[in-house]
Amino acid sequence: MSAHTELVSRLRAAWLSGKTRPMEYRVAQLEALGRFLDEKKQDILDATALDMGKPPFEVELSEISICRSELNHTLNNLGTWMKDKHVEKNWATQLDSAFIRKDPYGVVLIIGPWNYPINLLLVPLIGAIAAGNCVVMKPSEISRNVERLVAETLPRYLDKDCFAVVTAGTEETTRLLENKFDYIFFTGSPSVGRIVMTAAAKHLTPVTLELGGKNPCYVSDTCNVQNVARRVAWGRFFNAGQTCVAPDYVLCSLEMQEKLLVALREAITEFYGPNPQESPDFARIVGDKHFQRVQALLRSGRVAIGGQTDAQTRYIAPTVLVDVQQDDPVMQEEIFGPILPILTVTSLDDAIAFINARERPLAIYVFSSCKKVVNQVLEKTSSGGFCANDTIMHMTLTSLPFGGIGTSIPGNKVLQGSPAHRRQGKTRALPAVGEILPRVLPALPSPTTPPTAAPEPLPRDCAWHLCPSADPPAFSGWAGGPSLVPMSGPPPPPPSPGVGPLARCRLIPPLEFRLPVPTSPGPCPVPGL
Repeated sequence: MSAHTELVSRLRAAWLSGKTRPMEYRVAQLEALGRFLDEKKQDILDATALDMGKPPFEVELSEISICRSELNHTLNNLGTWMKDKHVEKNWATQLDSAFIRKDPYGVVLIIGPWNYPINLLLVPLIGAIAAGNCVVMKPSEISRNVERLVAETLPRYLDKDCFAVVTAGTEETTRLLENKFDYIFFTGSPSVGRIVMTAAAKHLTPVTLELGGKNPCYVSDTCNVQNVARRVAWGRFFNAGQTCVAPDYVLCSLEMQEKLLVALREAITEFYGPNPQESPDFARIVGDKHFQRVQALLRSGRVAIGGQTDAQTRYIAPTVLVDVQQDDPVMQEEIFGPILPILTVTSLDDAIAFINARERPLAIYVFSSCKKVVNQVLEKTSSGGFCANDTIMHMTLTSLPFGGIGTSIPGNKVLQGSPAHRRQGKTRALPAVGEILPRVLPALPSPTTPPTAAPEPLPRDCAWHLCPSADPPAFSGWAGGPSLVPMSGPPPPPPSPGVGPLARCRLIPPLEFRLPVPTSPGPCPVPGL
């Protein structure tokens, strides 16, 4: 019996014993995970800096804070999610009890990526623990310093009978996948995703594959160009462009392209200084192989901004390409680097046709001060996520499900327990030229504004839920069966003896200042709308 087979068998025996099912056990493990984030925070900052030069602010925002927000949300709602959901009965079963119980899958395998090695390993783990599963974690071997940190320290905080960390390269991971798991969660490239799905199919194991894609960003002629440039540049060049939901290319008119180039140059200088290579706020490409692949994409189109590279430090400057053709190499694959191509279109319909002619992406972005333009893009396209007048910020909301469609995330229906694809969305009002509007979310409450209805009382160490929703957190679908349950309810019981309470934290505040509100965002220029 191989070491991997023995490990999976040991975890399965622990799960069958029922050890992970009591709520007190789940809370204790989640609290322990919170202590790991607290006590190893500096080690996480150091490891991510060594692997890809991640700035501390980016690590705090995209790795630690998101994990902590997910933890707080889960601990505050776990008791409600674990309750049976009673359903309607027919005339013949009026004296019976009919309900839906959310049972754990069993032994879960989580294969994490290298670009957000803490976030995309621990957030699925939080959902798996909350649902009562045993878990095998396989961090990416590419981010080797984080891999070493997780392998050496995380098992000290969790129950070794039910949770294990495996370090493995490609061959070892292939052998690991030969074992029968009850659920597999993989984040990575489409090529490896196919290998994972093929291995899972042998055991009819349900999977979630987060494979990314080319996320379009349409910019209409009616918007504040400076605001658009700052938000697009921040979303594109965050983590040196190595983000699966980052805007991958921009679609706009030729007139808007000229305005946008000037504004993007100003935004890049504002964020990273006149020489981004010397900026402490700009990350590096993770490895030499990835550097060479991204560097080759600079041959597409014409470099309008940036383009400088340094192979020794794996530095590629924030770059904007123009005169890009549809068949150029930069448009044939997900860029996953600090390069932003701009393609010109003649109309909104032309942009929508361009988007729909390609694989459905993980996210679609649109910037316009005209609500009808935003709605038209939302209604006539299909994607895992949708964000209007902002970029990547929808990923910070625990109230939105982790969703995709097509090649972006096969298996989303199984994870969420829903017969229909659920598209996550966030919209923000954007002013016309020369005007400024604060955040407005028609479909969701603002995370900076208290809810209209007072929430139920929580313990003193809990924060308010600023974005209540009918959905459980993004990864609560680890539990089998439908997962649409109310979020309101009593707080979880106190942790087990000897386990200190985990301090709750509020959601991440907005990153930019809010200015006065004008009377009108301006007319909509699209004919017929």
